[in-house]
Amino acid sequence: MLELLNLSVLGTVHTALAIVAVIAGIVALARHGEIGTSTRPGLVYVLFTVATSVTGLFIFRHGGFGPPHVLSITTLVVIALAWWAERRGRSAGLSRYVAVLGYSLTLFFHLIPGLTKTGTRLPLGDPAFAGPEDPTLKALVGVGFMVYLVGATVQAARIRRSRRLPVIA
Repeated sequence: MLELLNLSVLGTVHTALAIVAVIAGIVALARHGEIGTSTRPGLVYVLFTVATSVTGLFIFRHGGFGPPHVLSITTLVVIALAWWAERRGRSAGLSRYVAVLGYSLTLFFHLIPGLTKTGTRLPLGDPAFAGPEDPTLKALVGVGFMVYLVGATVQAARIRRSRRLPVIA
């Protein structure tokens, strides 16, 4: 089956890590409205996203260093910034926004290779997309980004509202 999907062993591990990360991220969003390391699904998301990004740096199936590697590095940088911001405190000004929106942005980042790799391999023998430059694929990634922006707006509004609520001692 791995040969049919054109996956190496590392590629298979990388894909499995990404699937766990995405599921955990969706669970964190559904349960808590955000991804953060203070919840089990949030922590699983962050750890598995880091593992996915690191393993992605060692996959050179299509030549040398390229856009997937840049996305892995960008993901690691955003995760590090979000983690740092989260450590500054749940109500420390801009830090709360950086943490919540940063983790959510990395969930969008998972969408890009997820759609690309799945859509250029499946269905077997007649993949949905001709390649990474396929206009339909680009449109779907664009729609995914719009969904991220709507979600980020909702999350930012929720953070803003929570700051307006009186603190009950």
